Amino acid sequence: MSRCSNIPAAYVVLLRKERVLLLKRANTGFRDGEYSFIAGHVEEDESFTEAAIREAREEAGITIRGEDLKAAHVMHRNSDDAVRVDIFFTAENWTGEITNREPEKCSDLSWFPLDSLPENTIPYIRRVIECIRKKTFYSEEGWLPAS
Repeated sequence: MSRCSNIPAAYVVLLRKERVLLLKRANTGFRDGEYSFIAGHVEEDESFTEAAIREAREEAGITIRGEDLKAAHVMHRNSDDAVRVDIFFTAENWTGEITNREPEKCSDLSWFPLDSLPENTIPYIRRVIECIRKKTFYSEEGWLPAS
């Protein structure tokens, strides 16, 4: 894969009463044992919104309507293996009961206070939460500072 490619990913930041839903990654080969959001790559011929809706259903068993997803943050991330464009959607409304639908990839699915995240939260995820709380819409991670 060329380092010039941008891998698109959609993230779902579920919020309820100053708490955020986080999942602990397991058996994926990427940041296993650390907390992240419901997320996944955007598939071919799929929009970011469609990917977020699909991932919420696949990973947590919930249904989110497109109008209930609010684009809250964009991160252009230069990670170890690729360049990525991550769109983070917040949602406060959904239907269905949150359940761990992928126990082979997720060892915990829990609510945490926004101001007291687990120590093993992925660093860029922690930064995104901070950006969302400050209403900072765009950030870059892993790049040298612009001159």
